[in-house]
Amino acid sequence: MRYLNRDRIALLAALLAPLATTAVLLPWRAALPNTSVALVLVVIVVAVAANGNRLAGALAAISAALWFNFFFTQPYQRFTITRPADIQTAVLLLIVGLAVSQLAARARRLKVIAITDADYLAQIRETATLAQSAKGPDAVVDRVTTQLTDLLQLRGCHFEYGTLIGHPPRLEQDGTVIWGRRRWNVDRRGLPDTEVELRTFGNGRFLGRFMLDPTPGAKPSLQARLVAVTLADQAGAAIDTAGTGRP
Repeated sequence: MRYLNRDRIALLAALLAPLATTAVLLPWRAALPNTSVALVLVVIVVAVAANGNRLAGALAAISAALWFNFFFTQPYQRFTITRPADIQTAVLLLIVGLAVSQLAARARRLKVIAITDADYLAQIRETATLAQSAKGPDAVVDRVTTQLTDLLQLRGCHFEYGTLIGHPPRLEQDGTVIWGRRRWNVDRRGLPDTEVELRTFGNGRFLGRFMLDPTPGAKPSLQARLVAVTLADQAGAAIDTAGTGRP
């Protein structure tokens, strides 16, 4: 939710920040070279993209080029350009703005992934520690159930010992979802709108499965799905160590 609000603010800034910047610079139009104005606007585009997403960065670049054209190229206050040098500057502003906005947005995305990875590793480490100290597998299964609910944005989750009833969609070891004989595109469509099974094994032996109840519209990332598989494997190892397929 925090990033969703951040992206909305960035989209608003993409539309308004270039306009506000050109308005502030307008009194010095006669003294400022157009190339200097363009550089200032590129900085604004980078700032918007770094704090938003690719769409915000692209909108900021387009907005910057339009308002540069409107206020700083002749004839003024019109979306037309007559001087070749101004045309070149406006085109370069758009191209450079789009390019740096993509780079800035990518840098932000990589930062988010790094933070998320650290959280994932902490969850895996926590479950591994619990598996070593717990007196029975139930505590590990319960903990993994809670983790899966949060990790995959589920409405609910429960564990079934040693049952394979029906043919629900299945979350595989590689993070993909198979429904029937087809691969389900989670990144585009989200998880299926029915229970999804995540099987657990110990020493190659099927021990049970987590039944996942997805929240409509939720699209957990591939990383999240891979971590979910790892957590399920840890639960399977705990059950196998206890030597039981039943609670």
